[in-house]
Amino acid sequence: MSDKSTSAEQGEDLVARARIYATEMHERLHHRRKYTLQPYQEHLAGVAALVASITSDTEMIAAAWLHDTVEDTAVTFNDLNREFGPEVMRLVMELTDISRPSDGNRAVRKAIDLHHLAQASTRGQTIKLADIIENTIDICRHDQRFAKIYLTEGAALLSVLRDGHPRLYRHARELIESHGRKLDIALPDILPLTVAESGGLLENSPALQDQFLRFRRFIQNFSARDILEPLHSFDAGIDTERVRHFFEYEGVALIGIRQKGMPAGYITPEDEIGKGAVLFYHPFLQLQIVPLEAPLTDVIHVLSRFAHCFIRIAGEIIGVITRADIEKPLVRMWLFGIIMQFEIVVTTLVKERWPQEEWREFISAGRLTKAAELMEERRRRKIAGGDLFSCLQLSDKLRVAGQMEDFYKKLGYQSLGAAKKMSKELEALRNNLAHGQDITVENWRAILRLARRIDAEG
Repeated sequence: MSDKSTSAEQGEDLVARARIYATEMHERLHHRRKYTLQPYQEHLAGVAALVASITSDTEMIAAAWLHDTVEDTAVTFNDLNREFGPEVMRLVMELTDISRPSDGNRAVRKAIDLHHLAQASTRGQTIKLADIIENTIDICRHDQRFAKIYLTEGAALLSVLRDGHPRLYRHARELIESHGRKLDIALPDILPLTVAESGGLLENSPALQDQFLRFRRFIQNFSARDILEPLHSFDAGIDTERVRHFFEYEGVALIGIRQKGMPAGYITPEDEIGKGAVLFYHPFLQLQIVPLEAPLTDVIHVLSRFAHCFIRIAGEIIGVITRADIEKPLVRMWLFGIIMQFEIVVTTLVKERWPQEEWREFISAGRLTKAAELMEERRRRKIAGGDLFSCLQLSDKLRVAGQMEDFYKKLGYQSLGAAKKMSKELEALRNNLAHGQDITVENWRAILRLARRIDAEG
C-alpha cells in the first residue's frame, strides 16, 4: 500500500471518528435543532458538507463536525487533543466562544467573541463561514423575529472572516444580504468580495479552491516573530560612552531607550549623541510598531516607509526588524513559496481551460523546444512536474493565461501592460532568490507589490 493511499485512509478515519464522536456527545445531552427538533448532528453534517465541498483537508472537515462540542457538551480541549490531535483541537478552539456571562450583555459578549474570531486561521474562518450559512438558512426560515438580530450579527462576523474561503464568504454574504432585504433590515456594510472571488476564478475549480486554502495557510505560517532581532534597551541618561561601546562590540543596529521603565525611543550608530548622559533619541511611532504575530506583509508595509519596524508584546517593545532582515533565509523561502503558489494557480487555470495542450499555439517554437528539453531532463531524473506547461518560464505561462478573457482583470490588474510588468518583476525576484542574490535593493518594489497583493486578496 502506498503512503498516499495510507494517508487518505487515515484522513477518512479521522473524519469518521469525529462524526461518531460529535454525534454521541450531542446525543448524550439530547441536543436537537431549535426549530425542527431534528437531531443536532443534522446541523453538524450540514456544516461539514459545506467545508468538504471546497477542500479535502480532513482536519478541517473533522473540526466542522466537532465545532460545537466544547461549547455545548462536557468535552474539553484536552479531550479533543487526545482523541484527534493538536491541529483539530486548535481549530475547534478558534471556533469556540470565549466570552463569559459575567462579561456583560449579549452585545458585549458578541464583541469579545468577534475579536477572538478575527484572530482565527484561514481554516478556522472557513469553518465558521459554513456554520453561518447553515444557521442563516435555518433561522431565517423559522424565526423572522430573531433573524433580524442574527443577520445583523452575521454581517459583523463577515467583517472579520475575510481570510475564509472566498466561495463560502460569497455564499454567506449573499444569504445575509438577501434575507436582510426581505426583512427590510438596515445591515452594517459588508466588505467587498476578494479579487479572486469577484472574478470567479475559484467558482468552478475544486483544484483552485483547495490551492487557495493551502496558499493562505502557507502565508499565515510566517510572522514578525520569526525574523525579529532582540531590542537591547537602556534607561534614559545612560552614559554615551557605554552606548558607543555597545554599538561597537555587540554589532546591533540600534538600542532602545526607556523613560521611567517604559519604552520611549531608540538610538542608531549614526546618531550624534555627544558626551555625558544620553539626552537625544528617536521616539517610537505607532506606524512603526506591529504585534509579535503580525504577518510578514505588515512588516514589509512598515519597512516600505521606515528603516525600522518594531515589535510589541504586552505593551513592551521587544524586537526590531530592518530591511536587512528581509534577506534572511526564512523570508526568502516565504517569497519563493508565494511565487510558486502563484505559478500553480496559473498552471491549474490553463490546464483546465486547455486540457489537450491547445495553448501551444500561443508560444513560439523556440520556447516550446526549450520547455520540451527541460521536460525530458526532469523525466529522466524522475522529478515531479514533468509536463510541458510546467516547464515553461513564468513569463510564458502568463502569456498563455493572458489569452483567457479577462484573466488579468480577474487577478486585479487593469491592463495587459500592468500584468506584463508584474510578470517581469516576479521573474527577476524569483531568479535572484534562486541564485542567492540580494533582493532588498533591486527587487524591493516587487516584494512590496507582492505583499500588497496578498493583503488585497486576503
